Amino acid sequence: MAMERGELIYKIYRALSYGLSPLIQLHLRWRKFRGLEHPLRWRERLGLPSLSRPPGPLFWFHAVSLGEGMCAIPVIKCCIERRPDVTVLMTTTTTSAFEVIKHQLPNNVLYQFSPVDTPGAIDAFLRYWKPSAIMLMESELWPNLIIGAAKNRIALALLNARISAKSYGSWSQPFVNSLTSLMLSKFLLILPLSTTQAIRFQLLQCPPFIINFCGDLKYAVGNIDTNEGDQRALKELQVQLMNRKVWMASSIHKGEEKVMLGVHNALKQIHPDIITIIVPRHPQHGKQIALELEKDGVRVALRSRHDKLMPGTNIYVVDTLGELQKFYRLTPIAVIGGSFLPGSAGHNISEAAAASCAILTGPYIGHFSHMATQMQRLNPLSVLQVSGHILVEALHNLLSDAKLLEERQEAAKQAYHALSCGITENVWSFLDFHIFRIALANEDCP
Repeated sequence: MAMERGELIYKIYRALSYGLSPLIQLHLRWRKFRGLEHPLRWRERLGLPSLSRPPGPLFWFHAVSLGEGMCAIPVIKCCIERRPDVTVLMTTTTTSAFEVIKHQLPNNVLYQFSPVDTPGAIDAFLRYWKPSAIMLMESELWPNLIIGAAKNRIALALLNARISAKSYGSWSQPFVNSLTSLMLSKFLLILPLSTTQAIRFQLLQCPPFIINFCGDLKYAVGNIDTNEGDQRALKELQVQLMNRKVWMASSIHKGEEKVMLGVHNALKQIHPDIITIIVPRHPQHGKQIALELEKDGVRVALRSRHDKLMPGTNIYVVDTLGELQKFYRLTPIAVIGGSFLPGSAGHNISEAAAASCAILTGPYIGHFSHMATQMQRLNPLSVLQVSGHILVEALHNLLSDAKLLEERQEAAKQAYHALSCGITENVWSFLDFHIFRIALANEDCP
C-alpha cells in the first residue's frame, strides 16, 4: 500500500515538474544572464550533452557543489585505476564547483553540468549517457532522477549520505514520506557519514540492509595539486609572512567579517605585526570586504590583484576560488567560518587538520558537529569550539604560547590521520561489491 501511494505521489510530482519545465528553462536563462550558470554550457542543465559518449560501460558520479565534488574525486581516481575499461562521468551543479574541480579530475574523466530534475532533462540525459551506475553524493535525492534510473535498471548508490534536520522534517511529512520511502528503496547502497544520519535514513523507511558504514569521505580529500606558478607565488607569500604572527579566518559568510575584523583589531593592539588572512566563502564577498576596508583607510592586500604584504599591511583577503587548501599550508591557525552566527551550519574542518593547523570553530556547526566530536574524542586538543567574544582570548593564547600552538597543531594532524585512514579503500570495496559488479552484470544482460 505504501509503495502504491508512493508511486501515485511520484506521478503527481512528475506531472508537476513536466508542467513547470518551461518556467524552469526560463529560470535557467535568467540565471545565465546573472552569471550564475555557465555562459556556454548552461544547456547541459537541460540534459543536452556537449561531449561525445565513448562506447562501453559508464559510471556517473554526481555532486551538487564544490565540497561534495571534492569528496568524490578520491573515489573517482580509485575507480579509474581499478576499472580502466569503464568511462567515468562527473557532474556538478554550480559554476564555482566546475571552475575548481575541472582542474582536479584526471584527464580521462568526462565532466558535465548536472541536469535539472524535470522529466525532459533527466530522460534526455539518461538516454544519451546510458550510465551503468550512478553515485550520488550526500543529499541529492531527486525523484525523476532516482526513479528514472531504477526504471532503466541503473544501479544507484548514495555516498557520504546525509539529511539535515530541516530536510528530514520535509521528507517525513505525511504526504511526502511515501515518495521518500519509494526513492530510498531504489538504492542498492547507502553510505551515511555518521550514525545519526543512518538513523534518519532508517526512520525514513530506508531498507536497513543497504546501509553500511565506512567513514566520512571529507577526510579523504587530500591536498590539491599546485602548478609551478602557484608554488612560486605561494613561496613568495610564505617569505612575506616570515617572522610575523599569522592566523586565518576561512569560509567566512556575510556578517561574520564583522566578527573577524573585530578580533583582528583587538589582536593588533597586542601583536602589532599580526597578519589576518580572510578567505570568504564567495569570492565577490572578498572584494566587498576589501573595498569597505580601503574606504576606511585600511591597507589591504587582495589575492586577485596579486598584492604583496607591504609594511603596514595587516590584512590579506583571498577573493579567488579553489585556493583554500593552499592557504591552510601557510597559516598555523585556522578559524573555520560559517559557524559564528545563529542559523549557520559550519564547514569542513578536516582540510585544515590535514595541513596541521590549530583549529577553532564557532558554536553553530550543524552537520559538521559529528566531525568535530570525532576529532575531539581522539584528542581533545584537536578542535576548539568557541563563541565570538572568546575568540580574541583563544587566538591570543595560541599566538603567545608556542608550545600550546604546537600541541594543538599536532593534535589536529593526528586526529585527521586516524580518521582518514582507509576511507577511500572502504568506499571502493562497498561500491565494487554492491554496485559495480551488479552494474556490469546488467550490461551483459539483454
